[in-house]
Amino acid sequence: MSFVHLHLHTEFSLIDGMMKIKPLAAKAAELSMPAIAVTEQHHTFSAVKFYRAMQSQGVKPLIGSEIKVVKNNLNEAFNIILLCQHFEGYQNLSRLISKSYIEGQHRGIPFVQYKWLKENNEGLIVIDCADNGSLSNLFVQQDESKVEKEFEDWSSLFSNRYYLELQRIGAKGQNNHINQAINYSEKFNIPVVASNNARFINEDDFEAHEARVCIYQGYTLNDTRRPKQYTSQQYLRAVEEMQELFSDIPEALENTVKIAQRCNIEFCLGENFLPHFPVNENETEDQRLIDDAKIGLQKIIDDDEKITKENSSKYFSRLDIEIDVITKMGFSGYFLIVADFIRWAKENEIPVGPGRGSGAGSLVAYALDITELDPLEYDLLFERFLNPERVSLPDFDIDFCMDRRDEVIEYVAIKYGRDHVSQIITYGTMAAKAVIRDVGRVLGFPYGFVDQLAKLIPFDIGMTLDKAMDEEKELLRRYNSEEDVKSLFDLAKKLEGLSRNAGRHAGGLVIAPKPLSDYMPLYCEQGSHATVTQFDMGDVESIGLVKFDFLGLRTLTIIDWTLRDINRIKKLQNEEEINIRKIPLDDSATYALIQRMDTTAVFQLESDGMKKLVSRLKPDVFDDLIALVALFRPGPLQSGMVDDFVERKHGRARVTYMHDELEPALKPTYGVILYQEQVMQIAQVLAGFTLGAADLLRRAMGKKKPEEMAKQRTIFVEGSVNRGVDERQAKMIFDLMEKFAGYGFNKSHSAAYALVAYQTAWLKAHYPAAFMAAVLSSDMDNTDKVVMLFEETRRMKIEVIPPSINASFYSFTVINEKSIQYGLGALKGVGAAAIDSLIEEREENGQYENLFDLCKRIDLRKANKRVLDALIKSGAMDSLGAGRSTLNENLIKATSLAEQHNKDIDSGQNDMFGLEAAPSSSDKVDSSSVYDVVKDWDDKQRVMYEKETLGFYLSGHPINRYKQELSHMTRKLFGIKKGDVKVAGYIMSIRKSGMREEYDVKIDDNTSRKVVVVKSDDYEKYRHYLIKDHLIIVKGNARNDDYYEGGIKIMAESIFSIDDIRKPDNPFNLVSSLKLTLYESEMNNDMINNIKSILLKYKHDVSNVTVKYVKSDAVALVPFGKEWNVRISDDLIDELMNILDIKQVEIEYNSKVKDNN
Repeated sequence: MSFVHLHLHTEFSLIDGMMKIKPLAAKAAELSMPAIAVTEQHHTFSAVKFYRAMQSQGVKPLIGSEIKVVKNNLNEAFNIILLCQHFEGYQNLSRLISKSYIEGQHRGIPFVQYKWLKENNEGLIVIDCADNGSLSNLFVQQDESKVEKEFEDWSSLFSNRYYLELQRIGAKGQNNHINQAINYSEKFNIPVVASNNARFINEDDFEAHEARVCIYQGYTLNDTRRPKQYTSQQYLRAVEEMQELFSDIPEALENTVKIAQRCNIEFCLGENFLPHFPVNENETEDQRLIDDAKIGLQKIIDDDEKITKENSSKYFSRLDIEIDVITKMGFSGYFLIVADFIRWAKENEIPVGPGRGSGAGSLVAYALDITELDPLEYDLLFERFLNPERVSLPDFDIDFCMDRRDEVIEYVAIKYGRDHVSQIITYGTMAAKAVIRDVGRVLGFPYGFVDQLAKLIPFDIGMTLDKAMDEEKELLRRYNSEEDVKSLFDLAKKLEGLSRNAGRHAGGLVIAPKPLSDYMPLYCEQGSHATVTQFDMGDVESIGLVKFDFLGLRTLTIIDWTLRDINRIKKLQNEEEINIRKIPLDDSATYALIQRMDTTAVFQLESDGMKKLVSRLKPDVFDDLIALVALFRPGPLQSGMVDDFVERKHGRARVTYMHDELEPALKPTYGVILYQEQVMQIAQVLAGFTLGAADLLRRAMGKKKPEEMAKQRTIFVEGSVNRGVDERQAKMIFDLMEKFAGYGFNKSHSAAYALVAYQTAWLKAHYPAAFMAAVLSSDMDNTDKVVMLFEETRRMKIEVIPPSINASFYSFTVINEKSIQYGLGALKGVGAAAIDSLIEEREENGQYENLFDLCKRIDLRKANKRVLDALIKSGAMDSLGAGRSTLNENLIKATSLAEQHNKDIDSGQNDMFGLEAAPSSSDKVDSSSVYDVVKDWDDKQRVMYEKETLGFYLSGHPINRYKQELSHMTRKLFGIKKGDVKVAGYIMSIRKSGMREEYDVKIDDNTSRKVVVVKSDDYEKYRHYLIKDHLIIVKGNARNDDYYEGGIKIMAESIFSIDDIRKPDNPFNLVSSLKLTLYESEMNNDMINNIKSILLKYKHDVSNVTVKYVKSDAVALVPFGKEWNVRISDDLIDELMNILDIKQVEIEYNSKVKDNN
């Protein structure tokens, strides 16, 4: 008598399972289990992983799922387990689960309708759950007739495939259930099965399991209110334990084995199921591919002056070789499908990238317009993409415009059928930092305590709790010395790495030849038909389905918008439009821009680290750009490869090729082995490898397996010697190949991305305003990026004109070669619908004359008071004939009159709006007759409102009032270099660093934004200064750090307020005196008395006061006596500015600080 677990949840039951697949398989094998089932709740996320893991351990895998069924109404829903007898049963389970997500969800829970089981029950065994099962719910009612009727219903559907579950896990009411179940079992001949409803592997995992459940439910472990649905007995009991537990009901154990014997599902792993491309009658996919590729190649040859009649034959020869491989491997349909959706995207003006990854090495792809780079011109190898000696699915990665990628996915779904197409699921896991926070919360520890521990964990990819304790000694010390820390970490380790949530893969899409539910269940959010597969990318490929990567690349959108602006103007001027595919790749202005490092916003070339590499390399040909993309990685940068490459390019080191026959392959990289393709070419040229075999060698070198490398070395050396190469030289070359293979990069990818980089650099060099307008539009929801781009436009001497309701469009637009109009879409609190309605009305009926005219003409439901308030504060309504404060004051009045006007029109009354309040747009009136005028906001208030609505200061900056004063002691943030510095800026944000016990304080001085790093102890010391929108002066040390924007961070040593700096005992105090400029024309007794009163209020023996008295015919400097000395402060300056202009109040200084850097 044996036993098989038939009710089990793994970690992929995201609510209540915590068994990791591989440890589960190992445990099942250790316990000599003949078979085991996985029955996740509502899905089969783990099915393939479970199947493979069990097979690897010699344990028979059974696949099923625990589902909720609705027979009459939702309140009476019950749980059953469905187990698959064979693949047809699995397909029926897949269809049921898919349908439950697409059609049966309620409050996020999928339900299977009982009637669906009538059509999809073949090959499925039902186990009626002991907890909330169909019959168990009736047992409570003790109505024998209902039990008999229910059993008859199930028997009619499933015949001898219906079982009743028995559990002995220490749960409340289970003994009564067993008694009733045995009673009815005997009466109606219902077979029973024993189960342990397993949720965790070992008995001592119960607390960790409860913590897992609490994390999901939001409770703490000791919360008396939390539902306790599980017991410590729900572990993976050994067969012997189950035999002892059910010794009185042996048939319940025997039935589990019988069920396991009846279930014999086999996944078709290793077999491919490629989608079909629709072709004409009497036409095959292969023939269609051949025809389209040859037509496409001939068109390329006809259009490309570089391809002569003499060398065109090598193109057709290469094409024939590739087609032969593609058709023999059965991938013609794949190529046609990719070519088709790219063609559709281009026809619909959706930007598509020129290529990505190894697919750019295919001439067939180039001929089909899948890629836009000639692989022969740049020595790109097809075998790097599709190797005839190693059969694997092709994998084109396609870049689309970020904003319109979904349109292409929708096209594919419609063309091939929504049930054949789906995006791919991903799983988030409990990572080290997150699991400490989660477990700390459910254990009820204080936030501060848990936060301290979480921040001690290094912020590195792949970080684990064990690794963190190895690297962070303080963490290890606390673990060993504090009981609370130990208990928290010990519990967290049991949960670390578990699957936590399901998501959607960024770009993966699967297309199947039959409905996807024939291969796996589908999953979707309630109310959405955007499905995702229930298998992740690895499992989708394991069952033989091919994925297509639809990736979003914002740079393509930028190129598209730039060209649209350029070509709109060219069309008006009857000039030839720009085709980005036909720009010359040897343009001197483009390379000059790159060499100047003017590469901000240029794809791939804008980081500080890349700019440094550009400054060394000074690329002047396209091959250099291809190399740049490959060189700017940790391996080449740290190995000395970059230094070698640069020195050889500039003639400071000798270029050698190791062997004369290698010169053609290595010449573009000055003899340096930089690309993976070069490794393949060396093996082909020297040792006679086929390119397919050379690709296998490349892969082996990447994996660094000693046995395989020794074998490959022998083959390479023997092949080279047979072809006349010296043995010692052959060994030396192989060693170099092996060394550089670890750093080698995919040249096809480098070339494709170098082309995009070149295109953006070319646009910036020749059409800078259009390019920067497009870049600003693409990032207008990222305030920090916009500020950085504004710095760049200033450097380029391009003016960004402030937003205007009468001139701006949604995006940033080009006015001329030196000016860009601000886009309304960059305003905070103003939605696209409001902007579209405002622009539509303006374009149709003319510019807005004033606020009342605007409110009368627009749809106030879309552009409501909140929107209009934001437009006023941003300065977008400055053209409406009044100051911003006046517009703001009249806003309620204007909207009220407009609303009344609309009501009057609706009711047929005379329109009194124009007569009483404001003229129509055709009337010209004096603004003063329209508005209730109030005093303008002062400069500080005005720019603060701009920051509120734009995210930064536009027409001015609050630091401007201190500009002269700060220039004596600090330097600008823009262009700051490594070293000791004194800087000043307004605080934009304060963020506690997730990596360290530090705070990142972002400051802005109207030239740039930089992060000041403040240590925790210093933060407490300076907390009273560290307030958003306050000015601080920082003495510190600027350091290079690519993690931070601009590649610089400033480590704070001292922080001051402006008033601190003015104190006499401050070492940076340079204030000499206060100078007031007074004009004869404005002088009167009231003015003099007001000034005296203010000076006396701030009297202090610190700074003397001088008056510059200006008459029409003379100017005199009048020093006040010591009795009028003051301490200069913001409050004093503010009061003086209330009666004088900002230019009339001036602080004078002794001299500049010597070390202000």
